[in-house]
Amino acid sequence: MVAGEASGDLLGAHLIAALKARRRDLEFSGIGGPKMVEQGFEVLHSMDKLGVRGYAEVLKQYREIRQVQKDLIRQFLEDPPALFIGIDSSDFNLDIERKLKRRGVRIVHYVSPAIWAWRGWRVQRIARSVTHILALFPFEPELYQKAGVPVTYVGHPLADMIPMEPDKEEARKFLRLPLAQPIVALLPGSRKAELHYMADLFVKTAKTLIGEVPDAHFVAPMASRAMLDMFNLALRRHAALDLPLKLMFGHSHEALAAADVALVASGTATLETALFKTPMVITYRQSMLNSILMKRMIYLPYIGLPNILAGEQFVPEYVQAKATHEALANALLQLLSDKDARAAQVERFRRIHAMLKRGTADIAADTVLKVLDAA
Repeated sequence: MVAGEASGDLLGAHLIAALKARRRDLEFSGIGGPKMVEQGFEVLHSMDKLGVRGYAEVLKQYREIRQVQKDLIRQFLEDPPALFIGIDSSDFNLDIERKLKRRGVRIVHYVSPAIWAWRGWRVQRIARSVTHILALFPFEPELYQKAGVPVTYVGHPLADMIPMEPDKEEARKFLRLPLAQPIVALLPGSRKAELHYMADLFVKTAKTLIGEVPDAHFVAPMASRAMLDMFNLALRRHAALDLPLKLMFGHSHEALAAADVALVASGTATLETALFKTPMVITYRQSMLNSILMKRMIYLPYIGLPNILAGEQFVPEYVQAKATHEALANALLQLLSDKDARAAQVERFRRIHAMLKRGTADIAADTVLKVLDAA
């Protein structure tokens, strides 16, 4: 198994637990994070090396990433596994999968690459690389079936984990936040490269918003201590250490449950925010090179997962030049002051939650065992 980031680590851990409940003789190794390790996973390379996003950032670490990939291919070809499961990270995993498949190893790819956002040539590359796809979203199977790729819709594990009606008061008590004042969650990304482009933007947005909503409080969960330090530096740069802000390592789910509204960097966190029924504004900034390359290759008119799943932009999005601290603060202010707008988002979020809640780990584990036993 190879998982390249925190969301993949979560998926991998749930899948390993479900597989071990069915087959105690299975052993797992490759690249994974702490949650997979808790399930008995043997780590061959650190997951941290793969946690980069965007062409410019990948190019900077290309040689190191490529060496890890070559080493894994060599190990797995010398001692072929019964099954290889690539968890997301398609740019890294598909090359491994294609080479292993040529040698007769059966391949399951967990989390469909975003072929619905990219040009269609990717489907053929995936078809050459995998035995079976596990798709998280309901519109994906049809795309693979047309290309003759075996696929199973498994739903999304976060929809199983997160309650349909989160307890806001309990979350606020847990985080020791005010019970009766506006709470704004700040989620500027889960990678260092994302914070490099967005930490200052989020801090300046919070400073602008507090001028309009003086009783607001902010909560900012960081994915690692390194990112917590980066955000702290941004607070110092903008003389914002006096902001009413709870900055912490982890506890993103409690932060989202506690918040009235959220400012969220595009990515899996937008789906988590939707599942916690927290009205949000979505934003994203990246290098100019990444932005130009992505515009040429991606053709969807929106970037946030809730909007993609709904097939329309019902959550506000501010990307690149449009992502200014004034625009973001104004969008959050409008959301805080408009009860109907918040309620409209929440209703759409409930529909998305119901659509994705399937018992993902069990469906995925049963499918994996069918592929394994067919070998």
